[in-house]
Amino acid sequence: MRLRFLGSTSEAGACPSLYETDRGTIVVQGLEVVDREARADLRHVLDGENAVEVPRELLVEIARRVLPDHD
Repeated sequence: MRLRFLGSTSEAGACPSLYETDRGTIVVQGLEVVDREARADLRHVLDGENAVEVPRELLVEIARRVLPDHD
């Protein structure tokens, strides 16, 4: 799998960030959710899966840039 950097809301371009893969999927880089209460709210977490936290603004910004205009 290859990744293409889509963007970040951090000043240095570090975490959190979003990437597009050559498989048509999105990779999210963020801080791991480690809070026990929050993890208890997750559903159907499979082996090898994890949850990361990213700001809503990052998703909105990247969506504006990469999704086709629906106007």
